[in-house]
Amino acid sequence: MPAAIVIADSGGSQDFPAKLTLQVLICTTIAAFGGLMFGYDIGISGGVTSMDDFLLKFFPNVYTRKHHVRENNYCKFDDVYLQLFTSSLYLAAILASGAASIFCRKYGRKPTMQAASVFFFIGAILNVAALNLPMLIVGRLFLGAGVGAGNQRILMVETGSTTIYIRNCTSNRGGLNICFQLLITVGILVANIVNYFTSNIKKYGWRYSLGGAAVPAIILLVGSFVIVETPASLIERGKKDEGLKTLKKIRGVDNVDKEFEEIIRATEVANRIKHPYKELLKRPNRPPLICGTILHIYQQFTGINVIMFYAPVLFQTMGFGASASLSSAVITGSVNSVSTLIAIFSVDKAGRKKLLIYGALVMVTAQCVIGGILHVHLKSTNKVSETVAIVVVILICVFVNGFAWSWGPLGWLVSSEIFPLETRNSGYFFSVATNMLCTFIIAQAFLTMLCHMRAYIFFFIAAWLVIMNVSVMAMLPETKGIPIDEMVEKAWMQHWFWKRFYKSAGAGDIEKP
Repeated sequence: MPAAIVIADSGGSQDFPAKLTLQVLICTTIAAFGGLMFGYDIGISGGVTSMDDFLLKFFPNVYTRKHHVRENNYCKFDDVYLQLFTSSLYLAAILASGAASIFCRKYGRKPTMQAASVFFFIGAILNVAALNLPMLIVGRLFLGAGVGAGNQRILMVETGSTTIYIRNCTSNRGGLNICFQLLITVGILVANIVNYFTSNIKKYGWRYSLGGAAVPAIILLVGSFVIVETPASLIERGKKDEGLKTLKKIRGVDNVDKEFEEIIRATEVANRIKHPYKELLKRPNRPPLICGTILHIYQQFTGINVIMFYAPVLFQTMGFGASASLSSAVITGSVNSVSTLIAIFSVDKAGRKKLLIYGALVMVTAQCVIGGILHVHLKSTNKVSETVAIVVVILICVFVNGFAWSWGPLGWLVSSEIFPLETRNSGYFFSVATNMLCTFIIAQAFLTMLCHMRAYIFFFIAAWLVIMNVSVMAMLPETKGIPIDEMVEKAWMQHWFWKRFYKSAGAGDIEKP
């Protein structure tokens, strides 16, 4: 699923004096609402697209097929515009993310976060007041602009303040970074719960669901005027005195000179790269670029967004009633949130690769069994028995559980760890853009694929899971316990395959802050 993750600071090998300040607590709270906002939008679309009043107003053909007894179960929701309602957000997010990266570099992270909040609020208002399909889609595009602009910026503001706990902290870096992913899963769960209750409100239930996105957007907008700009952003824009003052405020101590000098050095290293995207294509930077990009392609082809976007639709395909399908989505959303806790407490003990491999094994098993059951029991026009339906819901929960403690948070975590300092921003943006593009493709194509492939679509996803498992075992280096600024020497240069990309450059030639 699309998401954002705290980018761990490279830091130095020393700890710096700091206190838990009010500013840290405020920034953490703001980031929490950012996570809830992203998660809410992921979870809200699937429930809304299963509501009869919503379908009748914007997609009457889908409404007719849904209630037609002899209509093919697998094709009831196959509509290009219904899929566009969900997918358009992520297409806009790709463009907005690139524009926000430039805007942020020039004007800072606070105004970028404010712009993201305004875009998201406008999108929510357009959706709640939508009179026709074009107005609905335009609203989704504004929401996408908010997601794209805020996806990295909100986290960077939070990171700049809470890095006192994760700077070069190899022992629990992964668990701390995954906390934001947990907030996204909570947002998805909240959206599922909202959909469950608003579905009982005739005519206007869907409007309440879509309008709910305005609440965290308003809180983020108000909060953006309270938080301070990050020291790194101020230094990057030549405001060193203000950056030093802000660092002291965040730390709660005056003895910040050594850390301030380190931030300056790190900023200078990053700024020496005039064309970071061209730098990504140089031979020593290809291993993290390839792995970071492929991880996000694989993450989307686990099939998770089939569940996150279309769970209620999928359950209605099997013959569930509207209320039962939405309550089942609440169950899967709860499993998603609780299971993410497993990753938080185990990632720094078990390691990234082990969780990715075991998670894929759980998911491929669940997908194969679900595909087999539906192939046997769900034909074109029948309904599955209650027993079979319950078994499928349980298997979907098993699948979501396997994703939530593996590929969900770790796809983002690993891509935030593997890039060297000088290309970290550009590399991470490329990973985010890849994720958004694949999310758009899945959201736009799934219902059509379900119509044509029927139960075999689950075997299609299972095949991808096998491929990604083999790829991780063979090609991904373990990053657990390795300081960010030593990742090249201790991970990439030690890998059986990727080390050949560094033969022409010794460890001493890799520039560090």
